[in-house]
Amino acid sequence: MKEKVQLFGRFLSGMVMPNIGAFIAWGLITALFIETGWCPNEKFAQLVSPMSSMLLPLLIAYTGGEVVAGKRGGVIGALATMGVIVGSDIPMFIGAMIVGPLSAWIIKKFDKMAESRIPAGFEMLVNNFSLGIIGAVLALLAMVGVTPLVDGLNTVMRAGVGFFVDHGLLPLASVFIEPAKVLFLNNAINHGILSPMGIQQVEEMGKSVFFLLETNPGPGLGVLLAYCIAGKGNAKSSAPGAVIIHFLGGIHEIYFPYILMNPFLLLATIAGGASGIFIFNLFDVGLTSAASPGSIIALLMMAERHSYVGLLLGVIVSAAVSLLIALPLLKFMGRDTSLEDAQKKKNEMKLQSKGQTAAVPAQSVSSSEAKTGRISKIAFACDAGMGSSAMGATVLKKKIQAAGLEGIEVIHTPVSSIPKDVQIVVTHEELGERAAMSNPDAERILITNFLAAPQYDILIEDLKKRNGQ
Repeated sequence: MKEKVQLFGRFLSGMVMPNIGAFIAWGLITALFIETGWCPNEKFAQLVSPMSSMLLPLLIAYTGGEVVAGKRGGVIGALATMGVIVGSDIPMFIGAMIVGPLSAWIIKKFDKMAESRIPAGFEMLVNNFSLGIIGAVLALLAMVGVTPLVDGLNTVMRAGVGFFVDHGLLPLASVFIEPAKVLFLNNAINHGILSPMGIQQVEEMGKSVFFLLETNPGPGLGVLLAYCIAGKGNAKSSAPGAVIIHFLGGIHEIYFPYILMNPFLLLATIAGGASGIFIFNLFDVGLTSAASPGSIIALLMMAERHSYVGLLLGVIVSAAVSLLIALPLLKFMGRDTSLEDAQKKKNEMKLQSKGQTAAVPAQSVSSSEAKTGRISKIAFACDAGMGSSAMGATVLKKKIQAAGLEGIEVIHTPVSSIPKDVQIVVTHEELGERAAMSNPDAERILITNFLAAPQYDILIEDLKKRNGQ
């Protein structure tokens, strides 16, 4: 059941995460130009409503459809989603998440059924008209069938959330959110559930606290600071670097191994998260759009103009509460589990969240080509191509520059779409098989730590030999 929930949540968040840039653009326009914004402008503010009601749902639907059936699936997903957009007065993010992938699945089944029945020379005609006819029918069905369903679901969700808000119980959300983050449901909760609710609240109020429930870096910061003070060995020495990556870089996964070393620390993050939400509510704090990644910098950029004091205070209080609870837990209930073991456990849990099985540990796997050719392009690959792979690419770029190597391009990319001209792929060991399927001709270097992998120095020496430098 846990794996099914994780896979479903990851699919939902996968429709939103590639479009985070568009959400940020909408949030910035909202923060700047609405009536209560930094620079109120009635003309520019006209962009806010069409972007939230049409552009963003269509992007979500296209992305979801493309995942299921390629570009053809993306087109019919967006086409059919127009039915729920026109049929409702609220932003149809949930409707887009339903109709987009479902429409793509239908056209995929039709294409498979018709594949061997199309006469030669009629392929384009059949493909275009089948998508047009089926898309039109699905748009009409979505308008009269899916829209009332989603409207009803939205009413129930609003009533439930309203109950918690009206009774001051919203801080209790941390009881579910903080453990879910360590189980790699963070993106599912944030982008699959909280963001659609937050965007609707922005339409009504110009800001939303829902964007802060999962992205607040305070609870994780408190735990990492506790390790800086009371940790032992490698965990203590690595914690300061993790603080920077977590708080400024917004990559929350960096602190998960520290929680797994002592699961009692979940009590600290739950208390810290609840304290932060209480302060946010007390000061009426809200963001104008989703902050991704969960960095203090991103939070400040997305904050409503009157929210800075309450936002910073909420983050500080949540970090302080988390720190005060984590310190005695580390001192009196600490475990001897090493950071490396905890990272391994984290990796295994991340595999489960992706529906994969553990790969056999390996340092590197070479393709059939000999290790003698000149290297011009290296790719770091992770699940989304934006977080850990971006960090690893930055580290290697600096090492390449320091070594005086020239003419080597280093990129970061999703593991499912590694460019064909990449010669070496560096990725986490559990993603090795997916990397091989994405680009079977590239040499693979499998690592466990994107920031400090020993394979980097070995790779630099190898590059010097291959490129004759």
